[in-house]
Amino acid sequence: MIYLRKPDWLKIRLSKGEDYLKIKEIVRSHHLHTICESGDCPNLGECWSLGTATFMILGNICTRNCKFCAVTTGKPNPVDEQEPQRVADSIRLMNLKHCVITSVDRDDLNDYGSTAWAKTVKAIKEINPKTTIEVLIPDFNGNLNCVQKIIDAAPEIISHNLETVRRLTPLIRNKAQYDISLKILSCIADSGVTAKSGIMLGLGETESEVLETMDDLIQTGCKILTIGQYLQPNKENYPVKEYVTPQQFDKYKEIGLDKGFTHVESAPLVRSSYHAEKQIKPNLS
Repeated sequence: MIYLRKPDWLKIRLSKGEDYLKIKEIVRSHHLHTICESGDCPNLGECWSLGTATFMILGNICTRNCKFCAVTTGKPNPVDEQEPQRVADSIRLMNLKHCVITSVDRDDLNDYGSTAWAKTVKAIKEINPKTTIEVLIPDFNGNLNCVQKIIDAAPEIISHNLETVRRLTPLIRNKAQYDISLKILSCIADSGVTAKSGIMLGLGETESEVLETMDDLIQTGCKILTIGQYLQPNKENYPVKEYVTPQQFDKYKEIGLDKGFTHVESAPLVRSSYHAEKQIKPNLS
């Protein structure tokens, strides 16, 4: 196996100031999980120092084993019925104007965790009525009734990631299907809620495949797109095939905006929730 050397533009400056420590303490004291930590996000220091974090509900053990992901796979613990309240309280303590919530896949549950999702959004709204909410949801095994529960809870943005192009989906996404994800995004957009998605580059995709993926997303009604560089979490994960240049990311941003996305975040270190607070206002109608 040949491993590519990281280029200079992927070097990360760690920042751990006062706000970083405050966020860390709130997360720890409320026994919560963040995808920032579980997913080895390269922007953890920056985002926490700016007073933002992406909460991960329904535990930190996933029932799937996607080849790109750093989250632990295994048998999850039972659903914590007090978690929605703790998440809402933490957002109040952090004084967040905008929050992002995601979760592991819970294929072990009859409702795939959708009830807990809805309860969390409602708890946040009750305790933090001025806080806008973005949710990054799993595919719920394609069950649109589960998706509708999230829509009915009324977050401002609902995101579901395609992760990669159609050809590579079976190689890196355990169980998830490209067309199922498109169906979920269409359901979100058709409801009138702002739909968002994200993909990773460097997995072996071609430029034409990236542009085809953009077209597929536009056809669903998706309004926001994030594009970032895939970074291999450990040797068991799918290897990096290419480190895409910042110039190519800039090109994709221009193309995406020309195709009709209202907002495109495209850069090597961009992740799904990166600069999410900047995306909310232009996409509320």
